[in-house]
Order: sequence, then C-alpha cells, then structure tokens
Amino acid sequence: MTPHSSTRPVALITGASAGLGLALAHGLADRGWALIIDARGADLLKDAADALADRTDVVPLAGDVTDAEHRADLVDAVGELGRLDLLVNNASYLGPSPLQPLAAADLDQLRRVYEVDVIAPVALTQALIPELTRAAGTVINISSDAAVEAYEGWGGYGSAKAALDHASRVLAAEHLDIVVYAVDPGDLRTAMHQAAFPGEDISDRPEPATVVPAFLQLLDSRPASGRYRAAEFAPAVAS
Repeated sequence: MTPHSSTRPVALITGASAGLGLALAHGLADRGWALIIDARGADLLKDAADALADRTDVVPLAGDVTDAEHRADLVDAVGELGRLDLLVNNASYLGPSPLQPLAAADLDQLRRVYEVDVIAPVALTQALIPELTRAAGTVINISSDAAVEAYEGWGGYGSAKAALDHASRVLAAEHLDIVVYAVDPGDLRTAMHQAAFPGEDISDRPEPATVVPAFLQLLDSRPASGRYRAAEFAPAVAS
C-alpha cells in the first residue's frame, strides 16, 4: 500500500488469521475501519486479508509478535496509514497440549508463553503509544478467566494473562490520554481452546463472532480503563 494518511479509523489486530482476531477484524471492517492484521501463518493471513479487502483497506503482515523486527514492520505500517485508533493484542500462546501441571511445566515453554502473552503485547504497545496518544486511542488486551481463577494445568497461560491484566492497569494509569482494557471474551470455539481440551468435543462453546457485538459496544460506550468481561456488554447489544 502506498503511504497515505487514512481518513478511516485504523486498527491493528495481532493473531488475526483465525478465531477471535479474525472475527474482530470482520466486525471492524463492516464499520469501515482500515486494518493492519498480523499472524504467524502467511497463507491463512492472506486468506483473511482477501476476505476483508472487499470492504476496507487491509495490510496483512505475517510474522511472530515476539520478533522485534516484525513489530517494527507493524509500527511502520501504522506510520504509512498515518494514525492508530485501536490496538488489539490478541495473539496468544497456550503452551503445550495437553496442558502441563505448573510444578512439572517445561520452563522453555513457559518462557515462550510469557514472551508471546506478556512481553510482546507490552513491547508493541510501547512502540505505538505515540500514535495511540495522538488519536486518543484504545488498547484492548485479550485476557481470560484463567487470569483470575486457579484451574489445574492453566498455571502458565493463566499467570501470563494475569500479568497482562496488571500491565494493562499500569499502562492506563501512566497514559491518561488513552483507554486500556483487558477483556475476557469467555470460552469460545477456537483452535486454542480445542488445544486446551485435546480430544474433547467443544462444539458447545460459542463461535468467536458471537462476542464481536460486545467488543463493538465496548468501543462505542468507551468506559473507564479496566478489566471487563465481554458478557457484561452483551445485554446492551441485545436490548
């Protein structure tokens, strides 16, 4: 895409080739937002971009959010569009499947969980604070009920999301010109959730698209920075 200043609001969504990230991208595209989307798998990301391109400008950048050069490419893409109204740190890593007890967890895998789920979103937010501040923008960090509940086997992922929750609160306290949300979307029918329950039927979990209206309601109502559950906004959408 040639450099220009977007007249549309711009969102950067990580982990946007499938699941919740892709569903949010479609929800924002329907509203005319320009999008920068990221994922590790180039083929799936291209498919996602192709499906979005009939409605809006979309910049797909394949890469790993733990890679500083890839994050720099994402920042450059924001610079080309000239603004950033929303950063969604959605890319996450569950850890090994089946889940491991914390006392027996592979420490290299645990480091990877923290690199993807805590360090990368903080690093990307750091790099984009100037653009977000200029737009009085929004950061949404995707959380989990495992951040606040102690579930067997969820020690690595849950504690990483708890750390991201607290980092969200600190960023909000330090940057009063933006809003920072940690949002628990609830259990969804995604590849990550299936990996947490290998061999089990998770067809009773709702599709990611079902919670998109709640996220849009969050953006529309713009409450104070904090931790929210998507379910808190669903009644307002349904009424």
